[in-house]
Amino acid sequence: MSERGNRKADLLRHPIEHCDITQFDADPILQQMGGMSFSARDAARARDILHTMIADEACAVILTLAGSSSAGGCMHVWRDLVRHNMVDAIVATGAAVIDMDFFEALGFRHYRGASAGVPDTELRDLRIDRIYDTYIDEQELKACDFQIKAIADEMAPGPRSSRAFLRDLGRWLETHAKKPDSLLAAAHACEVPIFCPAFSDSSAGFGLVAHQSERPQSHVAIDSVADFRELTQIKLAHATTGLFMIGGGVPKNFAQDIVVCAEVLGHETEMHKYAVQITVADSRDGGCSSSSLEEAGSWGKVAEEHTQMVFAEASMIAPLLASSLYHHSAWRARRPRRLQRLFDAAD
Repeated sequence: MSERGNRKADLLRHPIEHCDITQFDADPILQQMGGMSFSARDAARARDILHTMIADEACAVILTLAGSSSAGGCMHVWRDLVRHNMVDAIVATGAAVIDMDFFEALGFRHYRGASAGVPDTELRDLRIDRIYDTYIDEQELKACDFQIKAIADEMAPGPRSSRAFLRDLGRWLETHAKKPDSLLAAAHACEVPIFCPAFSDSSAGFGLVAHQSERPQSHVAIDSVADFRELTQIKLAHATTGLFMIGGGVPKNFAQDIVVCAEVLGHETEMHKYAVQITVADSRDGGCSSSSLEEAGSWGKVAEEHTQMVFAEASMIAPLLASSLYHHSAWRARRPRRLQRLFDAAD
């Protein structure tokens, strides 16, 4: 191997190990945090709201994913929430589902960055992409791009929602996955729909651009309006809903907006009854990654009684909350919603 190849192999020698919430019980520490202050108390209250949400038999639970916590070691946290019937639908960035989850399902890995900083100019020369302290082999990421293209090439042309496209990816993984325990595969098996309203901002986007460039007159296209309409169908089918939001941005806003969209369509429906958001965004700049939960109440999106913002980095707090839910919540007695079936006839 060349000196350059040896250097790249040296930097990509420590794969990210995904957190396994079934192997530890974080509930005692979260309960202890309830007697503390600051973000600790916020996390304890978030724990209480999430437990109530899971126990509410009328409630459909929507998980939203933004940011890079999946690449950083939380991939199996989200998967296990799906596997154990604590999530009924997901709204995510394309990167979280494709660049991180589908990418690993193909047999590729994310890697822990070097403890001492490596110049980004060197990483670029080695074709190593960096997410904070996480490394990705760019050649493998491009292989993911072209796998998306190859799958799209075999599909019937025409527009479809990202949910329909991702359902087909989950089905494809049943026979082609090199890593069998992906979020996409679990969602497909449990009939949990995944929506990516900004789908093109990911490896899927690169793959679909290549697909469309070769087939300008007959190709697959992603219809983000269909995503919004289908997600609103979930709200119309389940008046009581709860949100568990990792980060903010487009996934958070789309999930919140389905209440308003239902009203635009002429339906009276409840605001989201429960909402927990983990974020490091700040409301002082006018955003808080698409508004604080209190602000969302003014728009008629989120009721105020069962809401909690937790200002913390998600990979530190979300595994603790998910572990508490796994070990102590009512998921074992909870009825599976299988919301993918809402769309079977249209598909």
